[in-house]
Amino acid sequence: MPRPRKLNDLAVIEARRDALRAELAQLDEQAKKAELAAHDAGRPMLLAALEQVKIARLSKHEARAIANAIGRHGGKAVADHLSSLPLA
Repeated sequence: MPRPRKLNDLAVIEARRDALRAELAQLDEQAKKAELAAHDAGRPMLLAALEQVKIARLSKHEARAIANAIGRHGGKAVADHLSSLPLA
């Protein structure tokens, strides 16, 4: 009957290290997908809110500026700033 390998056997250690590296690569990929999903998680909420209000004509530049501000600063910062503007 063959003897089981000891934990301090170099081949066992290297195999375990390779397995851990593969697992870490999988976790990195999952984290990347989760980050991408989180970056776009607010889109359905924003689109639903936009459906509820009438919006005056916007130029493509204005619409892109608003979208970029939300993307760069986050929805809360943009909403806070917009709520500080006087109502027309």
